[in-house]
Parts: sequence; structure tokens; C-alpha cells
Amino acid sequence: MSPPPIIAPSILSADFAALGKACSDTIDHGATWLHVDIMDGHFVPNMTFGAPVVTKIRPHVQRPSTAYGIGTFDCHMMIAEPKKWVKDFQKAGCDLYCFHYEAAINSTAAENPADHSESRTSPRDMVRYVHEQQMLAGIAIKPETPVDVLWDILDNADKEEVPDMVLVMTVHPGFGGQKFMASEMPKVRALRDRYPNLNIEVDGGLSEATIGQAAEAGANVIVAGSAVFGAKDPADVISKLKRAVESRR
Repeated sequence: MSPPPIIAPSILSADFAALGKACSDTIDHGATWLHVDIMDGHFVPNMTFGAPVVTKIRPHVQRPSTAYGIGTFDCHMMIAEPKKWVKDFQKAGCDLYCFHYEAAINSTAAENPADHSESRTSPRDMVRYVHEQQMLAGIAIKPETPVDVLWDILDNADKEEVPDMVLVMTVHPGFGGQKFMASEMPKVRALRDRYPNLNIEVDGGLSEATIGQAAEAGANVIVAGSAVFGAKDPADVISKLKRAVESRR
């Protein structure tokens, strides 16, 4: 049996004029996590917000009492230099720092935003570094990235270098409201077949209409933005998404 369902509404679709309340209301509606999309305008062609906003919304949602628990801030780092921002987001209240594989193989090992380094980082180095900062570590892949690049990382005998979650993007990262890409489901199936206990997240175009495909493939962490925040009854949508995953475990 795969891990339990986790519904992580993306606050990118929330009302930014009342973001703290939107976050607390969403947890009250039954969400497990909050998915926090961080974009830098370099790794993706869009910008959202940074650590100061996370700092401001953190008091509106109680910190999880256990790993993966209710209230987890799942920060999806769509940024070109992921290692530079680990400490800032840890201080801001991030619980799970999910960086992109594509960034980790092309970025520096500098540990602060103002620093420069000739050394390069790597996915394994990134996972270890995030764990050292007392956060869970996630690794994300874009649609154009084959899933088998993750095998060596996930099969590592050193558990400090093994991610706690894999995010399979089901849209091209950078903008909300895109159409779900069913073409990415074989990646999810391959991950679930190899790693039955792994938390596998899908992000992009998830709704009541598409949740069945993701759940059948083996995803248990579901990111939904407009489907939740645009709903007349967000609690009902969250409940339906959760039941769809639970029924296919």
C-alpha cells in the first residue's frame, strides 16, 4: 500500500490580498499541506514571492507536530540557484524544501544569496544540505526530464542524500491554470513500482476530472490550485481529491 493521501493546495491561486487567512482557511477545509510556489524569473519565466512572504503567512498556520504532518509548508523552489536560499526559507518556516533536479545539476554551491562559488552543487549534495538544515527534502522534475535520472539518487545507500519526496510536474512549471499532462503518468507509475513507500507528488492541472489518472498511477501527494481556491466549496473538493487517492492505494 502506498503512503496516505496528502492534499496540498497551491497558494499561487489564493487571494493575495488576504493570503494569511486564505492559508488558515484552507487547512481548516481539510488540506494536509500548503504548496508554496517560489519562482525567480530565471529558472522559469515568471516571478511570485520569496522568503519574506513565507515568514508572514507562517503564523497563520500551525507548524506540523510530526514530519509530513498537517500544516507542512511544501515550498516548490522553481529557482536557478536552489542552494543559496535553503537557509532563508528554513528561517521563514519552510518544512519541505523541494528543488528542481534541472537546477541542481546546473547551479553553484554558494550557500547564501550574496555569495559566489566556483564549486558546483549536485542533487545528492542538495538533499544532504536541506536535511542538515532540519527540513524534509524534495526533488522535482520537469516534463522533459526522464524519470530514470532519479534512480541513482533514490537508490543511494546514504539516507541523508535520499529525498523524502519526488515531484513529477504535470505541466511546464512557471504558470498556474495549465492543462494536465497525462503523458507524465508513466513516470509516476515507474516511481511507485520501484519505491512503494515514497511520497510522490504531482503538480499541474489536478482537479476532480484528472485526479483519477494521477491516483491510479500511484501519486499520493496532490497539488491543486484553482480547483480548490476557485471552488464554491473548497472543503468538498479537498475531500473528493483525498477520497480518490485513498480508494486507489
